Amino acid sequence: MSGISAINRINTTSPYLYGHIASGNRLMSAADGASDLAIVEKEKSQVTGYNTGTKNLSDGISLLNTSDSALGSITDSLQRIRSLALQSTNATLNNSNRQEIQKEIEHLKQGIEHVATQSRFNGMNILDGSQNNGVRLVADADGASVTVNHSVNSTLESLGIADFDVTKGFDLQAIDDALAKVTSSRSSLGAQSNALEHAINYNDYASVNLTASQSRMGDSDIAKMVQELKHQQTLQSVSVMLQKKKMEQQGQKMSGLLMFQ
Repeated sequence: MSGISAINRINTTSPYLYGHIASGNRLMSAADGASDLAIVEKEKSQVTGYNTGTKNLSDGISLLNTSDSALGSITDSLQRIRSLALQSTNATLNNSNRQEIQKEIEHLKQGIEHVATQSRFNGMNILDGSQNNGVRLVADADGASVTVNHSVNSTLESLGIADFDVTKGFDLQAIDDALAKVTSSRSSLGAQSNALEHAINYNDYASVNLTASQSRMGDSDIAKMVQELKHQQTLQSVSVMLQKKKMEQQGQKMSGLLMFQ
């Protein structure tokens, strides 16, 4: 019976090894290491949090890039308005000429207002001043957050050029102030984007190192498991052979006893 018991023990161990090799997971249940399992599950949660934070921050960078691109369009329009305003001051032009210049300026102003009021990211207006408190982004595994794109307003009213008209006399400083405001907003967006990039780099670094720690603690040592499985298979073969030989010897012994009866 001892040989059969040994075989049974091997048959019980082999599926355990197969399971760990197939899954690559050393901690298939709490019985494999309760404290290790608790640590690994905590690290998994942190990794998930950091990866989610990275996605959120990447969305934030996309939002900032969208805002900056729209503001770049507004900057181009303001530069053209400034150029036309300077052109209108030329003494060789008459009032009719200035009215034609103003028509182009009005089209440019309409374009600025359209960009300011219609620029959206995922359905959210981003340049009309409606985001007074900014856009909150959950940044890491602990739920910490950063706020971006707050109080950006590039409407004509906010820029101070809603009534800009070269046919009625104008102050060129109004255009310069508008340009300065848009440039300041773009600089702020760029700084925020850089900060998000740094946060993403930290999240990626933390995620990689936590994943490595989790792997060291929770992954099966495949080479060791395979070696142990081969060892078990060898023991099983030897046990079966010995059990067979024992049964043959017992059979021969029984046959001898029957011959003398």
